[in-house]
This record gives sequence, structure tokens and C-alpha cells, in this order.
Amino acid sequence: MTLKLTTLGMAIASLLAGNAYADTQTNSTANTTSLAESIARQEQALNQLKQELIKLKAQQAEKQYDQHTLTQAVQQQVSQEAENSPWRRFKFESYGSMNYTSDEYFDNVQDTTPERRGRLDLERIVTEFGYQFNDEWDMEVEIEYEHGGTGSALEYDGFDEFGEFESEVEAGGEVMIEKAQLRYRPSKAFGVKFGNIHLPVGLSSVLHKPNQYLTVLRHRSEAAMLPAVWNETGIGIFGDLGDFHYQAQVVSGLNSEYFRTYDWIASGHQKRFEHINADELAYMLRLDYGSFKLPGLVLGAAYYYGNTSGNRHKSNKLAGDGSVSLLALSGAYVDGPWILRGQYLQGTLDDADAITQANKTTPGLKPGNFAQLGSKAESFFVEAGLDLNHFFSVPLTVFANLDYANPLSEVETGTATKRYENTWTSVGINYSPIPEIVIKAEGGLHQVAVAAIPDTHFFALGVGYQFSL
Repeated sequence: MTLKLTTLGMAIASLLAGNAYADTQTNSTANTTSLAESIARQEQALNQLKQELIKLKAQQAEKQYDQHTLTQAVQQQVSQEAENSPWRRFKFESYGSMNYTSDEYFDNVQDTTPERRGRLDLERIVTEFGYQFNDEWDMEVEIEYEHGGTGSALEYDGFDEFGEFESEVEAGGEVMIEKAQLRYRPSKAFGVKFGNIHLPVGLSSVLHKPNQYLTVLRHRSEAAMLPAVWNETGIGIFGDLGDFHYQAQVVSGLNSEYFRTYDWIASGHQKRFEHINADELAYMLRLDYGSFKLPGLVLGAAYYYGNTSGNRHKSNKLAGDGSVSLLALSGAYVDGPWILRGQYLQGTLDDADAITQANKTTPGLKPGNFAQLGSKAESFFVEAGLDLNHFFSVPLTVFANLDYANPLSEVETGTATKRYENTWTSVGINYSPIPEIVIKAEGGLHQVAVAAIPDTHFFALGVGYQFSL
């Protein structure tokens, strides 16, 4: 009995244990299924998040692209507006100089006892306006105010009994248009300009800003023969062919009524008259190798020819043509600290005696017209400088200069006086505290080729500026 109960108990225990195991197996299977389902749901959620992240990145990239494109479009529009702005096409430049000079002066050509005088001079203020219409067309207007800016115009009164010159305080004289030109340049090799244009016979018409020459005043040798920064009304062609620059011009001619002994044909420049007589035209050719405004070696030659008698107001007083021919040879070498420039001018004047005689009987002209005119004139200058800034970091240039002029080198008849044969030698410095300003000092000796005329000494101080907007 006891054994049966024990066996029965063991059977019941075994059955219960089997049921418990089965329940455990069932629960384990259920948990595994639930975990797999949870993992599947999480993977699905992760995939959805990945897809959303991909979409967000794409949207962000698209937004950044749109912003970059918009920024580029705005920048391009601003650039186009700036390019098309009339202010971008507008140019303004200015330069000027003020000087103090101390020279020994003679009262007249017979005087041999000079008197020293000091003088202050607001030599010139020049303003230049330019406008670029398009890639091919532009214009420039240059206005010069000399010695404070007041002047007078010279008018010829043909209704006077003998014909007379009269001066009136008005436009012209010391305030003048030095350039008023239109230019058309379709290519680097060819361009055309017309209006009131510079006549580049002498270097002063090429290098006329204070930082472009070393002396305090522009070169005296050129002023003894040619108009300063010579300009005439006409038309010219120009262009660059490799290292060569060419110019050819047809311009208004000179008027021999105002030729003088001391500056030869310079006073015949018709800027002093209200109207320019254009019965006689003049012709100019120039060829340069290199550029006088850039460092390096440059050589140039210019030739000018024109009749002058037809431009006289009293044209019937002179039968000859009064033709003028000029040859100018110039050169420069600017490299590192070294500066070297030079020019030689030679000119001839036909009918010099006839012009002298005709000017003697023209009412209203100064007695200086009665002096003899040279049938040949010549001049030259050489300036050499050393820029110390290359050695000592000081913006200082020291220089030496030689000017020679003889507007009465030869005459048609008789013997030419040497009273107008002048030589100037000088040394000086240029100090540039900033690139736009130059302060100059110069001292030198003036010699006349007449033994009875004593040598004199001169001293000059000057300050000049130049800038461009």
C-alpha cells in the first residue's frame, strides 16, 4: 500500500513537472516571438527615420543650393549694375604745382647789372574729366588754371582803320581748355581722336605732371622754342604695334604775327585769340619705341610742318608762306634707382626776315615784335636722377640737369646775336612723402653766351600733386 502511494506520488510529481516544463517552453516561445516582433518594429521605425533623414538632407542641400544660386544671382546683378553705373564710367584726375623762385633779372637786353627778385607763383591747377561711353568711345576734357586763374583774350579788330589787336578781360589767357577730345579706339592697333588734342612734339606735352620731370619748373629749353603742353584743334590717329606707338595728326597751324625772338614760334600759338584762323593747317608725325610713362628704355622721334602766313589777321602784309618745320628726338631710361631723360629740338622758319618786317607795322603789337626772328632754332636738355629709396628706404631722388636753348641760332641776313643763347645747369632733390605729392628744391647757374653778361644764380622750391579717381 505504502509502495503504491509512493509510486502514485512520484507519478503525480512527474506529471506536474512535465506540465511545468511544458508551460516554461510555451512561455519561452511566446517571449521569443514578442521580442522578434519588437525588434522588427524598431527596425521598421529606424528605416523610417533613415528615410526621413535622407529627405531632410536632400531638402537642406536643395535649400543651400538655392541660397548659393540666389547669392550668385544677387552678386551678378550687383556687379552688372556697378558695371553699367555711369559713375564707374566717369574719371576725374587733377594735378598742380606751386613754386617759389629766386632769380637775377635784367631790365632789358642791354642791361648788364642784374637784380635779384623772389617770386611766388600758383603755377597751375589742372582738372581732367573723362567718360567712357562704351568699350570703344570715350571723351576727355582738361581745364588748366594758370597763375591764379584770371586772364584776358586777344581780339583782332578788323574794322579799325589799320586793323588792331585789343585785349579784353574775359575767357582765355590764364584759364583755358587744354584738351577737349573724343576718341574712338576699336583695337589696340588703331584709334582716332578729334577735338582740341595734345600735339606731342616736345616731351612737355607727354610728361607734364609734377612727378614726371625732376626740375621744379618744366624745362626752360623747350619753353624757349615751343608752346607749353602744345595743344591744337584737329584730328589724329594713333595705335600700338608691338613695342611701337605711332601718332599722326592734322591740326590748326600757328600765327606768325606773334612770333618772338626770345621764344621763337611759341607765342604764335593761337590760344590767345578768341577764334582760331584755320586757313593754314599743320601736320605732325610721331613714333616711339616703348613708353615715356613706364620704366625701361624708350626712344622717340617727332616731325612737325605747317605754314603760318595764311593764319595772320593781316594776311596781305606777307607774301611768303612762313613755313615752320620741327624735328624732335627724345629718349629715356628708367630702371630701378636710375633715371635718365633727354631731348633735342631743331626747327627752321622760312621768310623769317619778311615776318619781322611785317610785324613792325602791325598796330597793337608789343615792341618785341621788332626784334629779329631766327631762321633756325635749336635746344636740348638732359636730366639724370638717382632714387635713394632703393638704398636707404627714403623717398628721395637727387638729380642734375642741363638745359640749352638758342632760338636765334641762325638768321636769314646779318649776324645773329648771342644774347638769347642760354645755358642752365642745376642740381636738386625730389622728396615724395606719399606717392601723390612731390616736394622739390633746385639750385643752379644761368649763363648767357655774351661775355659782357655776367653769370647769374637761381634757386627754386616747389610742391606738386597728382591724383586720379
